[in-house]
Amino acid sequence: MEALFQIAARPLALLRLALCLFALSASGMAAALPSAVIEPLAGDDPDARSQAVVAITGSGDPNAARILAALSDGRLFFEQGSAVFVEDDQAYRVEDGAKAAMPQGEAIVANNRLRGEADAALSGLRLFHPEPEVRIAAARELAASADEAHKELLARALAAGLDPSVRALVEAALARIELQADDPATRAAAVATLASSDDPQVKSLLAERLRDEPDAALRSALSAAIAAIDGRIVRSEYLARVLTGISLGSVLLLAALGLAITYGVMGVINMAHGELLMIGAYATWLTQDFFRRHLPELQDWYVIASIPVAFVAAAVVGLLIERLVVRYLYGRPLETLLATFGVSLVLAQGARTLFGAQNVELANPSWLSGGFALSSSLVLPWNRIGIVIFSVGVLALVALVLVRTRLGLYVRAVTQNRRMAACMGVPTGRTDALAFALGAGIAGLGGVALSQFTNVGPDMGQAYIVDSFMVVVLGGVGQLAGCVIAAFGLGIVSKFLEGWAGAVIAKILVLVFIIVFIQRRPQGLFALKGRQVEA
Repeated sequence: MEALFQIAARPLALLRLALCLFALSASGMAAALPSAVIEPLAGDDPDARSQAVVAITGSGDPNAARILAALSDGRLFFEQGSAVFVEDDQAYRVEDGAKAAMPQGEAIVANNRLRGEADAALSGLRLFHPEPEVRIAAARELAASADEAHKELLARALAAGLDPSVRALVEAALARIELQADDPATRAAAVATLASSDDPQVKSLLAERLRDEPDAALRSALSAAIAAIDGRIVRSEYLARVLTGISLGSVLLLAALGLAITYGVMGVINMAHGELLMIGAYATWLTQDFFRRHLPELQDWYVIASIPVAFVAAAVVGLLIERLVVRYLYGRPLETLLATFGVSLVLAQGARTLFGAQNVELANPSWLSGGFALSSSLVLPWNRIGIVIFSVGVLALVALVLVRTRLGLYVRAVTQNRRMAACMGVPTGRTDALAFALGAGIAGLGGVALSQFTNVGPDMGQAYIVDSFMVVVLGGVGQLAGCVIAAFGLGIVSKFLEGWAGAVIAKILVLVFIIVFIQRRPQGLFALKGRQVEA
């Protein structure tokens, strides 16, 4: 017992012993944690307090991590021979984690040494947590903040066996420590380990070491490692721009699909198209509010339920716009433009009256939160990935409607030759109304997607109306393939130009390019087949 006490008095030996004890407990060789183990933490003996941290870490108790976190945060109490820890205004017994009465006295005070030992032990526990996300988070935390006190802990963790993803992070954390070692060979090994990183912080760490490195060979190795990391960072930035451009292109595609149908079939410049996006976004918010009030246990699925709601709401509004306004202005593009602009103002003001001028709150469901890490500097948000998948799905459904249904046949006939279609018995008036409703409904689906990553307010649609027209004109009127290529192309090009010249200059350059392109090729990327004759 005296030997154990002497070992625990040394901080690095303490960490080593804690990890060993935890490894034993993970194999089922540990007992439950009694309150008596916590009692030394309430005393003044620093070595006894350190030994208590070792005992907590090696106990194998499922609440050990919670107890260590409570100790570090000042939420651990020992009163009248019983220990409790507090979480979210609720006390729990140390022995079994059962609820207990709230303590009345002062919490156990952890000085800097004890807090550091608790945090190190907690990081070691989390490296072996059953949840992969917790293990990776703990390894990342150690990789970002590891110091000499963690060295033995990290070495033992590597010896104990870790998942490949966690192991790589722990190796990087250990290399960060060994980069400051006195032995040149140890520093060289650390440089070789860190050279495979793509983390800008690692690059800064190596650059700082390069300034102080006396060894010429190591300076050369450091320079090569920094150059390699630079190359990976640049490639990650390019990949990030491409992926962000694809995400932006998906949004533009959803915003432009409906416009491509209405503009292609009727030649109507619908300036209220952006407000149809807004209607879809507000329909999503209303669906979320309904789920919050009446179906809280299913709230994560409100986005799925909002898809048909937004489509129907926007389609009905679009049908009303066509029947009450647009149908009387066919063949008069200027009057149609002014009339639909007036409709857009009415819809925006109606949204302000019903929902207020402030943006409304929409929360991503849990399955669209977070992201997928391609590298330490590149994380793809799940909501952006979801929008890409959603836009491709909507595109497939629209193509199916246009190719496989009678409405699609009528739309294609009217688009190519309105007068001939009318002579063949196609009800052009009804086709116009249904096509306008279909285009409006697709815009409503775009609003569902936009609601997941941008503010939802009365003016949200105005930011996308110009971009939507640019996509339609560039791709070719009435051509879905051209619309797809133009949307993704403009999205990717815009993101690369933004990185080079800023958002405003990028938009100006894109607009200038489209103007020049249309001057040389008025029909866009894809021309209509057949003869299009205006009614």
